Amino acid sequence: MQTRVRAIVLALGCFILGAVSQHFYDAHRRPDNQTASAVSSKPAPGSLVEEKNPASAIVPEPLDLTGEPLWAYGFDTPAKPGEKAKPQGAPSRSLRPGQDPAEQTRLRHLDGSPAAYSLVDIRDGQNVVDWFPNEHPPMPDVVAHGPVRLGALKRGCASCHLPTGKGRPENAAPVALPITYFIRQIGDFRSGLRRTADPRKPNTNTMIELAKAMTDDEVQAAAQYFGSMPWTPWVRVVETNAVPKTRISGNLFLPLPEAGSEPIAGRIIEMPENEEQAETYRNPHSGFVAYVPIGSIEKGKDLVTTGGTRIIGDKIVQGKTTPCATCHGPDLMGVADVPPIAGRSPSYLVRQLFDMQRGARNGASAQLMKLVVANLTADDMGAIAAYVSSQRPPAAVRTTVVASR
Repeated sequence: MQTRVRAIVLALGCFILGAVSQHFYDAHRRPDNQTASAVSSKPAPGSLVEEKNPASAIVPEPLDLTGEPLWAYGFDTPAKPGEKAKPQGAPSRSLRPGQDPAEQTRLRHLDGSPAAYSLVDIRDGQNVVDWFPNEHPPMPDVVAHGPVRLGALKRGCASCHLPTGKGRPENAAPVALPITYFIRQIGDFRSGLRRTADPRKPNTNTMIELAKAMTDDEVQAAAQYFGSMPWTPWVRVVETNAVPKTRISGNLFLPLPEAGSEPIAGRIIEMPENEEQAETYRNPHSGFVAYVPIGSIEKGKDLVTTGGTRIIGDKIVQGKTTPCATCHGPDLMGVADVPPIAGRSPSYLVRQLFDMQRGARNGASAQLMKLVVANLTADDMGAIAAYVSSQRPPAAVRTTVVASR
C-alpha cells in the first residue's frame, strides 16, 4: 500500500510540473493553424541569395561551450578561439581527380531496387537518388532538387535527410514531424533563432541558407511530405564499455577496420551499420548503431520518466528536470505539435539539448525546453538520449539492410 501511495504522489508531482511547463509553452508558442505563409520567405542579410553583399552578414556571438559533448557534434577536440566552419561546397557532378572515371560512372544496383545509379549520380545533391521510390510519396521538387532561388547552389532536402526523411547522425530526421513544428523550425533558421552551439559544424549553416531561400510553397510542400510518413526504427542502441576505434568524416564517426577498440569514456559513438551502404550508396535501408555507456539507459529512463524526482520519507524531492512524457507523450511519439523523439539519433538529441541550454536555439518551442535542460549535465543528456533512442515506435517495422552489387 505504501509503495502504491508513493507512486500516486510521484505521478501527481510530475503532473503538476508538467502543467506548469505546458502553461508556459501555450503562452509562448505560435497558433496551431500556422502555415508556411506565416514564415517570412524574404532572404535574411548574409544569405547565399544575397551573397553580392557579404558585408551585411550577421556574425552571432560565441557561446559558452564549457562541458560540450564533443562527440555529439562530430568532433574529438574543443574548438579553438575564433574557429568556425568553412562553407560547404555546392553539389557537383564533376569527376573526382585521382579516382578511376570508369568506376565513378559505372551504374550500381541495390537488391530489391528498380533503380541504377553511378557514384556521380549519388553525389549529385541537386538530383537526389531514389533507390526505393515506391516506399514513399512522390518527392516534391524542393525535396528532390532544392530551393529554386538558389540556382546552382541548391541541394535537395533528401540529399542529406534521405527520401525517407530519417536523416543521419550528423543532421536531423524530419520524417513524421508535425507540420506546424517543421514550419516553425524553418522560420527559426531564417530569423537567426536557431543555429549550432559549436561554430565548426558546417551543415547547420548550410541548412540556414537553404531555409532562407525556400519559398512559402516549398516550405509547405516539404513539411507535408515529411509529415505524411511514419517513423520506423533506424538506430540500434548497444550498451558497452568499449567501442571500435573510429575516424571522423563530415562530422560522422566511421570505424577504422582492424584498428581494435577503445574505452567508450562516457561518449555515445554512433556510426553506420554498414559504411559502404550508408556512405557510398546512401542506402535508405541501411541504418545506424549507437554505442552507449553501460548503465546509461537505466539512468536515462529515470530522468525521462520521473525527471529524477524522489520521495524521501513523506516528502517529494523535485528532480533536476521535467519528465519528457509530460510534453512528448507517454510513448515519446509527440503530442499535437510537440515533436516525436522515440528511436531517433542520440547524437542529434544531445546536440539539441546542449544547443538549447547554451542559447543556440531561441524559438518559441525552445523556450519551454530551456527550463527542462537548465540543470542537466552532458552526462545527463547522454543518458536521456540513450534511453529515448532505445525506445521503439509503436507498431514499427524494422527495415532490412540489402546487399549491393
